[in-house]
Amino acid sequence: MSIKFDKTEKAVVIHLNGRLDSTNAAAVEKEIFENIESANVVMDASSLDYISSAGLRVVLVVAKKLQREGGRFVLSGLQPHIRDVFDISGFLSILETADDREAALAAI
Repeated sequence: MSIKFDKTEKAVVIHLNGRLDSTNAAAVEKEIFENIESANVVMDASSLDYISSAGLRVVLVVAKKLQREGGRFVLSGLQPHIRDVFDISGFLSILETADDREAALAAI
């Protein structure tokens, strides 16, 4: 798993690449919270190959923290098999999503 952060005028864009699972979820969560200064975050999952329940928890924790602080969280670029995981878990009904980074930034 690799994570890259891009700061724009509107949001911090978090690029996830690889697998987000129980072996790295705690480290990923820690790194995200160390790097999001903005109240708005776009999580670009276009290069995410796999997500486990531990990974889903990370996404939910980040989204809820931003919501409590009055920020926005948009999940973008979900590949079909990753979208299915979010759909089955019920997360698509509680998280804002966009087709790609540009659409997510426009939504913010």
